[in-house]
Amino acid sequence: MKRPVHSATALAALAVCATLAGCAAPRQPLYAWNDYQPQVYQYLKDDGSTGAEDQLLKLEETRLKVQAEGKALPPGYRAHMAMLYSRTGNNEKTVEQLAEEKHHFPESAIFMDTLLQTFTARKN
Repeated sequence: MKRPVHSATALAALAVCATLAGCAAPRQPLYAWNDYQPQVYQYLKDDGSTGAEDQLLKLEETRLKVQAEGKALPPGYRAHMAMLYSRTGNNEKTVEQLAEEKHHFPESAIFMDTLLQTFTARKN
């Protein structure tokens, strides 16, 4: 039995597409997660006993590195830093980080505004 020519052409086109798709560069992640997730996990697992200052140093170091690379921090990164700054008593940095989270993730505005209002009311 003879195969139609269009079937062979379609098969060849499919092979070319599959080959080209396999050569495509992998997509870059939207956010630079680095060691953020393991740090948060460790902090929560230890019930905060690892020390907010230690984690803040690591997070600040990562934040500077990510900024230098021109990448974006993931959602919640700045809010987590705000929580840590609050625990260390650095009220100015707490408000700054919550405002930054709101700026970079406008969909979190209502939640960030609530946190800011609660924090400033508690502070006063």
